[in-house]
Amino acid sequence: MLNFSSDYTNGAHPDVLQRLVETNGEILTTYGSDRYTEAAKTKIRAACSCPDADIYFLAGGTQTNLTVISGMLGLCAGVIAADTGHIALHEAGAIEYTGHKVMTVPQHEGKITAEALSACLAAFDADENRTHMPYPGMVYISHPTEYGTLYSLAELEALSAICRAREIPLFLDGARLGYGLASRRTDVTMADIARLCDVFYIGGTKVGALCGEAVVFPRGNAPRHFFTMVKQHGALLAKGRLVGVQFDALFTDGLYLTISRHAIDLAEELKVILREKGYRFFMETDTNQQFVILQNGQYAALSEKVALSYWEAYDEHHTVVRFATSWSTTEEDLAALREIL
Repeated sequence: MLNFSSDYTNGAHPDVLQRLVETNGEILTTYGSDRYTEAAKTKIRAACSCPDADIYFLAGGTQTNLTVISGMLGLCAGVIAADTGHIALHEAGAIEYTGHKVMTVPQHEGKITAEALSACLAAFDADENRTHMPYPGMVYISHPTEYGTLYSLAELEALSAICRAREIPLFLDGARLGYGLASRRTDVTMADIARLCDVFYIGGTKVGALCGEAVVFPRGNAPRHFFTMVKQHGALLAKGRLVGVQFDALFTDGLYLTISRHAIDLAEELKVILREKGYRFFMETDTNQQFVILQNGQYAALSEKVALSYWEAYDEHHTVVRFATSWSTTEEDLAALREIL
């Protein structure tokens, strides 16, 4: 069966896996103090143009989100997110489990607008009962969003300006960051993200690694004792090398962006095929995730031959589904899909 269901259904990119094999027999220090992890940090600092950045490696996205958010929020604070944000819908209440409320605002194409953020903050300020409520202590965004859409540089600058005026940290979930950076129609760079955000992470799990996310505090602004917080949340790998070696490979000779560009190139071809076959797009996206609207019966029939991701009900008779490309997608996969469609 063809598989376009996700970008983390395969193992690691061969170059990443090869580095794990090559280093497997080495005796290295533990908990991320090894030389490969340090090399990965140096390369990431260079890629971000942030020589003073604090960098931590964790295993997965939900684990990273709850550790960063709970580690940076005050005791009575909540985090603002789009109502379609990953932390609001698909992380099993992990943020609330740490004692912090997710405060949702309406999304536009999966994004928080500056206007929606300003309205949320103004409504909190105007509420005479606000002393009985969690206060907004952080803003969470994802780039790409859960719908594969991207923030423009102007949109990020507007959000960053509001957050800095209110002294609220801006946190960018970069689980699929590579695909955002490699998009043909983005004007946002890694250095822009580092300049405008207070913390962000570079996703490895969905961009060619077996597992792993790199959390970046771009100005050396990690909370005190953050390493200990990582351990408290069960997120500290004894064999920290597992993630360090992978990110060292991903950030050697531009592999991270090479992997991402491959997926973007094939996603662009996928869009052409879907249009040729008359499929209706749910919204326009410029990353490796493409969302189309299928009749329910059409979805059931297609699912017998192609693995897709259910996304949401469109109406009583239609479903939104996701096609995703990755490092492992091939031209042959697309040719076979064209024949099926």
